[in-house]
Amino acid sequence: MKVKALSRSQSSTTRSTPSDLRPLHKNLNPTSHPLPRAREYTRALTAAKLDRMFANPFVGELKGGHVDGVNCLAVCRTNLLPVVSGGVDGTVRIWDLQSRSMVKSLDAHSRCVSGLVFGNGIGGTFYSCGEDGLVKAWNCFPQSNYGKGDEEGVDDDKRGSARKPTAKGTLHNHKRNSSKSNNHNEQESSPYGPINTYRLPATRSSHNSLSFHSIDHHWSFPQFATASSDSAIHLWDPNRSNPVTSFTNLWGSDDTVTTLRYNPAESDLIAHCSNDRGIGLHDTRTASALSKTILGMKSNCLEWNPMEPYIFVVGNEDYNAYTFDMRKLNRPTGIYKGHVGAVMSVGWSPTGTEFVTGSYDKTLRIFNVRKEAGTASHIGSSSTGVARDIYHTKRMQRVFCTAYTSDHKFILSGSDDTNLRLWKARSSEKIGQLSAREEASLQYRSALVQKYAHLPEVKRIAKSRRVPKFVKKETQMAMLQKEKRRRKEENVVKHSKPGTKSFTDEKGKLVVKTVD
Repeated sequence: MKVKALSRSQSSTTRSTPSDLRPLHKNLNPTSHPLPRAREYTRALTAAKLDRMFANPFVGELKGGHVDGVNCLAVCRTNLLPVVSGGVDGTVRIWDLQSRSMVKSLDAHSRCVSGLVFGNGIGGTFYSCGEDGLVKAWNCFPQSNYGKGDEEGVDDDKRGSARKPTAKGTLHNHKRNSSKSNNHNEQESSPYGPINTYRLPATRSSHNSLSFHSIDHHWSFPQFATASSDSAIHLWDPNRSNPVTSFTNLWGSDDTVTTLRYNPAESDLIAHCSNDRGIGLHDTRTASALSKTILGMKSNCLEWNPMEPYIFVVGNEDYNAYTFDMRKLNRPTGIYKGHVGAVMSVGWSPTGTEFVTGSYDKTLRIFNVRKEAGTASHIGSSSTGVARDIYHTKRMQRVFCTAYTSDHKFILSGSDDTNLRLWKARSSEKIGQLSAREEASLQYRSALVQKYAHLPEVKRIAKSRRVPKFVKKETQMAMLQKEKRRRKEENVVKHSKPGTKSFTDEKGKLVVKTVD
């Protein structure tokens, strides 16, 4: 008589070390596994619930904050560690993100700091402008040969033989040195004094209301641009104390430019927002205005997409953010809703796939420009309209500045309550190294949620977000007002003479007129 028995090799049934996981044997025959979609659906529900259970986006606040509201923020384009922030009290503070602590507080301006930007070099040079009519250059990593070659535009062979220490060591060393100093207010004895100070010529500076509203540095060349209250855009060379050139009376208008940004790819293209509710493009080579669009309400901020530099986003007073294609400004490419207060700041992620907005309603919202595969936190969000995540705390006040870190892992926000906060870009993402088993499990759960995202229960769990009570009430009121406007427009079209009235889509209503 023949007896059939299962036989397995010893290597497939034993562990090489006691700490290894025991091997699991699976029967891949589909007939032995009935109702596979029902089990997958249950697992998808569990995965969506786990994603929301482990959602804890707030990492912490940066210790030793400002004594007044945080007005502006700048992240280094070439280094992960240094971050600088400017306050309404005129101080600029340098931060170390690794320890989440302040390195140095600088008495930069006598009035509010209105703009901060890092240079494009590796020396840690950044610029600050204020309402006192001054622009100052600083260095995050001051050296013994401070002021003798740390400026941008100076060749390496002129810097001397001193080697620059690493960013981490420099930040902590100078933090210890600054704590030993008895007099912190004397910038002459501190290596953190300004490299250079820039001001407008005397004919302009005699204006009592002169101030700078915005500053931005070129992505490739050692030059920067400022927008001042005399309705002009000024281009500066770091090695000269006076502006190289100035542009006034743009498009025949004397309205003040509030925000300007260099294009990352087109080196001579500047986009800006102005007080006449306009957003425009300017060519610095020919000193000519290219095109301008007047919106229904004023825009407070503007940022270029770093990966698709023909796209930019603006934050508007009508509680929405809009993306525009610079080749066609007569119509926005996307409308991003959700805020119940004016959008005060926007910040693109380094990947160019999403951006964060800070609003007067005391919340942060993250919007996807396009969906990314393989991330459960993106499920339930659309390419336009609805935010994929909402961040807020009980004590956070109106948010005036936001920025992504250079590694796309964290978000920085500065608010009116004098605090700088650090958030995770993915609310349920684990901080630290993942094992191969953990990474495979997360990818499997994410794929399951993405597969069943169209089903009501999974969609409801993935999209659920807790918001403050006043935000919820304002959102309900806004939805009611929108429904009334839609019903009114339907009645007007219905009871008008045929052909005289027609429906206008939302993107068409935004633009009032275009100026060429």
